[in-house]
Amino acid sequence: MRKTSRNCRPADRARRGVARVTAAAALGCATAALVLTGCSLEYREDICSAGEYPVTSVGGTGSACVSDGEQPPKGYTRYPEGKVPRQVDDKWDVYWRTHMIDEDGAIVDAPEGG
Repeated sequence: MRKTSRNCRPADRARRGVARVTAAAALGCATAALVLTGCSLEYREDICSAGEYPVTSVGGTGSACVSDGEQPPKGYTRYPEGKVPRQVDDKWDVYWRTHMIDEDGAIVDAPEGG
């Protein structure tokens, strides 16, 4: 009589195959759910903490965060409306690396090196 190893029985192989297909399908569904709901695994760091707003230095590319309800410190001003950076590397954060607000309140190109 021929002996068959337990690991080689057709029923065991079939169960392992079903388990692999089920795991792959679950992973595919989870990935599709992330994509379809617009979820992103990318982390974006905020410029300021909750309860603060960003300000820029006058005549330079420096910045700081000021508590809501407080005025910017001397030498700083608010960013122009609609041009406020909210997250690191967002459109306006990148823009203000090469632009600044001069003493007259005009937006000008920053000198080389900021």
